[in-house]
Amino acid sequence: MGRSRNTFAGDVWVNFKRWNRKAVRNPFVLVVSLAQPFIFLVLFTEVFGNVAGGAVDQGLPGVDYTTFLVPAIAIQVALASAVTSGIGLVNDIENGMFEKVLVTPMNRTAVFVGKTAAEVFRIAIQIAIILGAGVLLGAELATGVLGGAAIVAVGVLFSLWFIAFSNTLAVLTRDQESTIIGANLLQFPLLFLSSAFLPIEVLPNWIQVFARLNPVTYGVDTTRAIMLDEDVMTVLDVTAFGGVLDTIVPGVVVLAGLAIGFGATAVYLLSRASSSDVR
Repeated sequence: MGRSRNTFAGDVWVNFKRWNRKAVRNPFVLVVSLAQPFIFLVLFTEVFGNVAGGAVDQGLPGVDYTTFLVPAIAIQVALASAVTSGIGLVNDIENGMFEKVLVTPMNRTAVFVGKTAAEVFRIAIQIAIILGAGVLLGAELATGVLGGAAIVAVGVLFSLWFIAFSNTLAVLTRDQESTIIGANLLQFPLLFLSSAFLPIEVLPNWIQVFARLNPVTYGVDTTRAIMLDEDVMTVLDVTAFGGVLDTIVPGVVVLAGLAIGFGATAVYLLSRASSSDVR
């Protein structure tokens, strides 16, 4: 009996290509996940810019609202796109493709890694588009092109925990409606109960408490620190690194921890799945 020639890297590459092909064949989902944050960017700057700008100026003097908002929209892109990850897995379950994958000799972890790699590749492109649109609307990127690349990287890191959460929902519910409702039920509370649209200090006390535990706050503060090239962390008192790193380092550590924790859960559930589970 010949040994399987499958390798971990090969399995990752196969799944990476498959999920990108699926996305190209159904561009509607990509357009919608990008259109919603873009609409938020335009509406919030045009409708709420003057009012919210005053609140921003209290905490960050000289920073206009468009510059303040663009990092939040970058994180919203990551969040909105990550929601679709579980939906794609449910579609695979419903049309029988997931069952076929389970009976192949492919490594289960590689299946998830390849799928996730395809999704973060698209998320990176979408965040770059939003950053470009923000600059065209007047946002100032103090750290230049390298800062833009760093914001994309943080957005990708942020997306990993919600991609894993979305896939976990898909494996547990095996139902498209339940996955969509579960993911979307969290999306908007996470955004609005954070530092995304207004500085933490001007929000009600109960929201400030929630914001300290909210992953969106850490993603937004980290990208905003890179955007402005200054320390903007308000939920953790860190002074060990100096300047902008006092926001970036703890933010990245928190997001990496979430990605590892949720990713491990998703991989565990996928590895435990059997063809009988998804029939």
